[in-house]
Amino acid sequence: ETSSPSSGKDRADTVIIGGGCVGVSLAYHLAKAGLKDVVLLEKSELTAGSTWHAAGLTTYFHPGINLKKIHAYSIKLYEKLEEETGQAVGFHQPGSIRIASTPTRVDEFKYQMTRAGWHPTEQYLITPEKVQELFPLLNMDTVLAGLYNPGDGHIDPYSLTMALAAGARKHGAQLNYPVQVTKLNSRSDGTWEVETPLGIIQAKRIVNTAGFWARDIGKMIGLQHPLIPVHHQYVVTSTIPEVKALKTELPVIRDLEGSYYLRQERDGLLFGPYESEEKMKLQDSWVTNGVPPGFGKELFESDLDRIMEHIEAAMEMVPVLRKADIVNTIAGPITYSPDILPMVGPHQGVRNYWVAIGFGYGIIHAGGIGKYLSDWILEGEPPFDLIELDPNRYGKWTTTEYTAAKARESYGFNNIVGYPKEERFAGRPTERTSGLYDLLKSKCSMGFHAGWEQPHWFYKPGDETGYKPSFRRTNWFDPVGREYKQVMEKVGVIDLSPFGKFKVKGTDSVKLLDHLFANVVPKVGSTNISHMLTPRGKVYAELTVSQLYPGEFMLITGSGSELHDLRWIEEEVTRGGHKVDIENVTDEMGVLGVAGPYARQVLQKLTSEDLSHDSFKFLQSRHLKLSDISVTAIRISYTGELGWELYHRKEDSVALYGAIMEAGQKEGIDNFGTYALNALRLEKGFRAWGAEMNCDTNPLEAGLEYFVKLNKASDFTGKQALKQIKEKGLKRRLVYLTVETDNVDPEGNESVWHNGKVIGNTTSGSFSYSAQQSLAFAYVPTELSEVGQKLEVELLGKNYPATIIQEPLVLTEPTRMRLQRKGESPKI
Repeated sequence: ETSSPSSGKDRADTVIIGGGCVGVSLAYHLAKAGLKDVVLLEKSELTAGSTWHAAGLTTYFHPGINLKKIHAYSIKLYEKLEEETGQAVGFHQPGSIRIASTPTRVDEFKYQMTRAGWHPTEQYLITPEKVQELFPLLNMDTVLAGLYNPGDGHIDPYSLTMALAAGARKHGAQLNYPVQVTKLNSRSDGTWEVETPLGIIQAKRIVNTAGFWARDIGKMIGLQHPLIPVHHQYVVTSTIPEVKALKTELPVIRDLEGSYYLRQERDGLLFGPYESEEKMKLQDSWVTNGVPPGFGKELFESDLDRIMEHIEAAMEMVPVLRKADIVNTIAGPITYSPDILPMVGPHQGVRNYWVAIGFGYGIIHAGGIGKYLSDWILEGEPPFDLIELDPNRYGKWTTTEYTAAKARESYGFNNIVGYPKEERFAGRPTERTSGLYDLLKSKCSMGFHAGWEQPHWFYKPGDETGYKPSFRRTNWFDPVGREYKQVMEKVGVIDLSPFGKFKVKGTDSVKLLDHLFANVVPKVGSTNISHMLTPRGKVYAELTVSQLYPGEFMLITGSGSELHDLRWIEEEVTRGGHKVDIENVTDEMGVLGVAGPYARQVLQKLTSEDLSHDSFKFLQSRHLKLSDISVTAIRISYTGELGWELYHRKEDSVALYGAIMEAGQKEGIDNFGTYALNALRLEKGFRAWGAEMNCDTNPLEAGLEYFVKLNKASDFTGKQALKQIKEKGLKRRLVYLTVETDNVDPEGNESVWHNGKVIGNTTSGSFSYSAQQSLAFAYVPTELSEVGQKLEVELLGKNYPATIIQEPLVLTEPTRMRLQRKGESPKI
């Protein structure tokens, strides 16, 4: 493979920086989709960096939901690449088996089976006998079960990249190397000047796919991408007679307790461990000093001592290894993001700068991400929801120290049991803590949300405290019931400071929001729930919108969507040339939620402002003083009970919280956390963004018609698509289920069954402390969506009876009051 160095054209639509398998896949997909003027620049040669020395594993399995689609697309593409490009890719598909050798691991496999059941990918829970039949060289002493994916295997990364490169060229992309990018200049019209020693290229957009150089590319434009190279080793053996004698290739195995993968390599074996966070090695000097200029196809010194316990575990599990000679040890750099997931998509705060970086598993992700990003670039919206890969999930709080601590943990936890509601504690707390953190940290179990610490549930004497993850009900189950009762019967206080908070003002603010949101723009002093839709009519975001003064708005979103939503809004401002100022005040403002039947009584003691129902109605907002502290109060609560959200300066949080707690002594005020909040919102039938709605769902099937004003004058984004969706009729609907379970509750993404077939999936779930049974939202085909319909929900390998009920289970406080005023008796 030779190429003469040339920067090629002096103009390009898209310049891709980095020629590993991910960058080359993107070039292939953009060119194949018909985009002209795609230029890829690589500083040394294709595959230099992490691609060329990768072990090349390919698997359909992923514990996430939509990442399974990325894996499946990659495998399907790799299967037909040789035929399409004429380049051999060395693709082996002997299948793969994950080994369970503890009862908890068997539970995890059952948990994963219900999450895979509504996807087309084949995945089976198999018996030890079947495991042995597929991999006869295994020591079966500890094997309890296997999770089997037919079609898994491994591919030669170099050949794969060359085949994609051939395909990219065939469709008109230019791949130029060795050409180093030396400088990036953004122009006022949003385009880029890409400087190289061979000249300047003007580009409409740039995509950073530079692997472990991605951080250096980011620094050129003032971004600190949270990436760090880790040392990963794998070992190759000489010929093993027992392997050579086999008629068919062995499946790949992943011994999860031993924390390594093992596969056949010719007539020997190859295995790669993930050592613990104490033993693993980071290349942190590259973070502080940059990657050494000449590094490309080099490796690190191998260190077998570091992985000795894993070698011993592998010899125990596959005894023929004991007699084998090690002929090769590969120790090379892989780039990790703090949570091992890559960062894929457009970057907030910089126009037309896209990334596909931080791949811990670049080979299996390359095909699918190339397609995903190509579709997004060409169509203006992501083809499906992958917010877990959003580069904007990180922010100023993601320091180098945090990245290093997290990468260590993520690498060491590679094969840890994946529990529901998982928490990981390295690198915490970040600098991004609420004003109440120090006051509350010893009183509750905290959860991590976009850098923030937020109380999940609170301790009382006699509780089993701490983080005790489980696939079944665990130590927080009863305390959350207690907090639920607190809010329903008295009054509770919750720290909501992690919300994303934006101020929008300026001459075009009303026009901008009218175009962005499907709901009407709220009047001055009012608040509503509004949705930003994509051009295809999917739900890109849900926000609370308040017009505080004429033309001045406060927008509130969930903690995980802060920069995801801000980027979308900023892009619309640029596109429409709107005269507005947007200020992100997320870190400066604290938020307290006060909710429950005595909420008004308690807050009224702290202010001269009239908080009575007639004076301060539901969904109104106003500025007032509580105990001499300035707050913006909105009468809204995700609990569905009487309540206010109180927005204030972060430095006032402790004083405000203290005043409210003091004022509520007589009413028996107490704290509550996000787990109780979730149970309360589910009983009220409130949807959550990221669960019931996201870029995979339209608002009509999600039951959000009330918030979508198709008859408003503005041609809001997604309006035309929605009209067509409405005309065609819905294929599926969100329904509300009760589930008859035992010691386990639904939490979302489980398979829903009817007549022996999987027909849908849950989106979220919880125990209902009022009905004393499990509740869930689920998507099912329209013909099965009637109230009274009997279905089943699969939890931990068992199908539990479920019934569609009329929503909500518990009426909201404003509805109960309205019915009471009419003289009807509401159900609570």
